[in-house]
Amino acid sequence: MPETTGPEKVRIRLTVNEVPHDLLVEPRTLLADLLRGELGLTGTHLGCEQGVCGACTVLVDGTATRSCLVFAAQLDGAAVRTVESLATTDGTLHPIQRAFHENHGLQCGFCTPGMLMAACELLEHTAEPDPDDVREALGGNLCRCTGYQNIVRSVCAAGRIMAAEPRGTKA
Repeated sequence: MPETTGPEKVRIRLTVNEVPHDLLVEPRTLLADLLRGELGLTGTHLGCEQGVCGACTVLVDGTATRSCLVFAAQLDGAAVRTVESLATTDGTLHPIQRAFHENHGLQCGFCTPGMLMAACELLEHTAEPDPDDVREALGGNLCRCTGYQNIVRSVCAAGRIMAAEPRGTKA
């Protein structure tokens, strides 16, 4: 349970992209606002701010979560992964990013971080998903630019790439 430090702020401890944080937050602070404003992780995009579009999708304890709908104070002890967690130290693309690039799974890119994180959840549970698996997993993520076919193709390709790599790659 979060520790209250007066009427205005709540102390939470959470891990974001494998980095531990001890933070004081207002009870009404949304996870998306914490990530973007407090932690500077601006890869998580805010679209509708009503949980409809999926652009703000992150993983909370491995589950795809709309960060615009969750109060940060609810996440004491949680592990959060954002799209920034896909970055590599040598600058190479993560297999999911590479598959999106190679299969033209993005156009304007606004929805892409949410799509990538929803794909991460799927690929952590289903090594080589079929197109129906992908459509179901990404069903809550909207894209205004594409017809979704290249996005589905990209996630299927990412599964094949990751399955073929030595020791596999964490989604």
